[in-house]
Amino acid sequence: MSTIVFDRAFEPEYGRAITVAPGVRRLTAHNPGPFTFHGTNSYIVGEGDVAVIDPGPDDDAHIAALLVAAAGERISHILVTHTHRDHSPGAAKLKAATGALTAGGGPHRPARPLRAGEGGGLDAAADTAFRPEINLADGETVAGQGWRLTSVTTPGHTANHLAFALAGSDLLFSGDNVMAWSTTIVAPPDGSMADYVASLDKLSARTERRYLPGHGGPVVDAHSYVAALKQHRLEREAAIVARLLAGDRTIGQVVAAVYAAIDPALHPAAALSVLAHLEDLIGRGVVASDGPARLDGDFHPA
Repeated sequence: MSTIVFDRAFEPEYGRAITVAPGVRRLTAHNPGPFTFHGTNSYIVGEGDVAVIDPGPDDDAHIAALLVAAAGERISHILVTHTHRDHSPGAAKLKAATGALTAGGGPHRPARPLRAGEGGGLDAAADTAFRPEINLADGETVAGQGWRLTSVTTPGHTANHLAFALAGSDLLFSGDNVMAWSTTIVAPPDGSMADYVASLDKLSARTERRYLPGHGGPVVDAHSYVAALKQHRLEREAAIVARLLAGDRTIGQVVAAVYAAIDPALHPAAALSVLAHLEDLIGRGVVASDGPARLDGDFHPA
């Protein structure tokens, strides 16, 4: 299997705005964890009249740090890449303090209709309270004095995930769709593997070469990195199919074999990733199951 070279050399410098590109400052929230790395990155775009991308969790200290960083400036817009609790809840308090307009890909929603008795795969992560005042479709722009951001619909991690391209630069704010420190969690019904791979293809066709993600440091040489991410997903898919051909029938059996090297505490997340792959494989007629794909289902080659 090919190896992705992750970059985990990242200094968060909590509470302090770090200039990471001309006209772009990064502040990292103090919410480290297994899925957030050192914390959620918020970005201030522009000077004087600015936008904030991903205000982060409901964290008074982080909101206060954003306001200090933008002291003497006007925050006109708050943009959200997606509605997970580590990215969007801070929008309410930041809006209350500034009057800024909120923008995003719509409210939280599953990637497919929920089945009987089914909740979201990462229910605790969903911010169902966020309702953007500006619902952005693909290619729509939000602009202020000296900056313009164009929305790029990139579903997969969530159904409403957006990236934002900064005009006049080679920068893309990639949210959780592409990150340098780790692969992206794709957990049904919140996310969709078919959508995620299609989003990788979409990014590959774009011109931006440097990504500023929701967690960790920048993605450099983005096209090569995105290609490696897609290859990783294709190889993971092939490994899952191989396990089914070898006689595995449950997600637990597949996880035990394919993810044997990772911390067992991460196996529940791995199980959701396998489910995402299986949903995609069933949709393409490669795999069959004893009913709608589910974590406790029985799967076999079609």
